Amino acid sequence: MATKGKIARNEHRKAVVARYAARRAELKAVVARPSSTPEERADAQRALARQPRDASATRVRNRDAVDGRPRGYLRAFGVSRVRVRGLVHEGFLPGVRKSSW
Repeated sequence: MATKGKIARNEHRKAVVARYAARRAELKAVVARPSSTPEERADAQRALARQPRDASATRVRNRDAVDGRPRGYLRAFGVSRVRVRGLVHEGFLPGVRKSSW
């Protein structure tokens, strides 16, 4: 289980990403647009650099929804591999079976 501080920091990062998402998209569009002038592109890059680091979506870590485990996260279920195994054994994930051969 992850510490409460790590989980809280990740939740804070999610909030910061959501707060800055629209502005980041605008600035990134200016940088990527072929018709923008070099001055506009440089201004947009400077504005992106002035934003907080946690405004970038890549700073958010996928974590197990139950206990916050950062490794072995399965996106389809939103939990870690360890938790998926337990949920499958208990029958809480319909349509998923433990394979055996």
